[in-house]
Amino acid sequence: MMLYKLFLQQCIRSKEVWVSLVLITLLGVVGIVIGNKHLERQQDAIAEVKTYQEQHFDRQVSLHNDDLGLLLYYANFAYINNLNPLAGLSIGQSDVHPTVKRITIKTFEAQKYNTDLVNPMNLQSGNLDLSFVIIYLFPLLVIVLTFNAVSEETETGTWRLVAIQSKSKLGFIISKLLVRLILLYAILIFLFFIAKLILNLSLDIHFFWMFGLSMLYILFWFTVSFFIISFKKSSGFNALLLLSVWLVLIILLPAGINAYVTSKYPVPEALSTAIAQRDGYHVKWDTDKRATIEKFYQHYPQFKKYEYPTDGFNWLWYYAMQQMGDDDSKKERDAFNKKIKLRENKSSHIASVIPNMHLQLAFNQLAGTSMSQQMEYLNATDAFHEKLRLFFYPKIFEGQHADTIDWNEFVPEYYKTNTTLKPIKAIVPLIIASIIMIIISIPMTKRL
Repeated sequence: MMLYKLFLQQCIRSKEVWVSLVLITLLGVVGIVIGNKHLERQQDAIAEVKTYQEQHFDRQVSLHNDDLGLLLYYANFAYINNLNPLAGLSIGQSDVHPTVKRITIKTFEAQKYNTDLVNPMNLQSGNLDLSFVIIYLFPLLVIVLTFNAVSEETETGTWRLVAIQSKSKLGFIISKLLVRLILLYAILIFLFFIAKLILNLSLDIHFFWMFGLSMLYILFWFTVSFFIISFKKSSGFNALLLLSVWLVLIILLPAGINAYVTSKYPVPEALSTAIAQRDGYHVKWDTDKRATIEKFYQHYPQFKKYEYPTDGFNWLWYYAMQQMGDDDSKKERDAFNKKIKLRENKSSHIASVIPNMHLQLAFNQLAGTSMSQQMEYLNATDAFHEKLRLFFYPKIFEGQHADTIDWNEFVPEYYKTNTTLKPIKAIVPLIIASIIMIIISIPMTKRL
């Protein structure tokens, strides 16, 4: 026990180490606070939309009671992706995409990717959250604490004394690293405790999964450091090589993989979908009304009873045009969604062998802020939009007045994100990566 106490004193006696420990802790707390502010903004938006929607319907009914079609041209219905509190630790896609969609019954494709007005400079830099601190900065702290674990003994002339007095030189090095690992785990526990208090997190399986994966990730970086210091080179060499590994794993590989995936699965459908949607609607102004309504009836045969009014302006023809905007862009939309899924799957497969990318994807999945979960929310919003259409179309076509509808029934609806994570798929990549580093380090331990 006394030996471990001496190792701890030796580890933290440097002012540089103290500065690094305090800095990483402060950055972690700042990341948690920023995540909390992000959640508060989302909750404020949800509270505002609840109040607004009730007042909005009252105002529209008072203005357009005799013309339900015109009322629904303006009426907005809220569909909310209520964020998991863990999103405060891993903001992910919620940094870019709004969690509140306010949609009309007009063409959905034109509204699908509407987002909030945000300073693009803020989007470019992104938000600092705890996941960033763990994935990007904790490895740097591992490097600071371990790069001279062996070389310090050699450079100060104490290694020969250690070799004589220690029962196992390898055990001596592992003990030194273990003390540093426990020190970082203590900081990690402190940060998750602060996150529990500030974000009011539930101590559920997702919370402990995020914490456990963080511990495995830090352990992986200690195995990387153990491999490097096993070369028994100088402190400068160890620091340079470890920083190079950090740069490759954290910066270069993710950037290269992103470039590869985007080039392998280009999405020209993003533009062609928008064009098809706009053409599908706008060219109908110059198309025979009967032909437009006929296509509409092919999509909704249950509405054929409203026949083919073609004289003058009528809402049946207008909303048929709106529907054609979605129908005519369906092929491009499906192709776009398929490409996004292919990108997500390919990124996930590649990330399974790159610990930092794997951890980021796992964090986002647990927090409900991954790209796949965002796409699922958009698909659910599409279903919500279709439900509104099927409810209101008959009432519009029959010329009903707005006051015949109970608008109090139309309160904001919530979408529940699926945040399940397969345990084996989550932990195995990190465990295998650590084991591989240990295995390839074994021959190097003879140098010790």
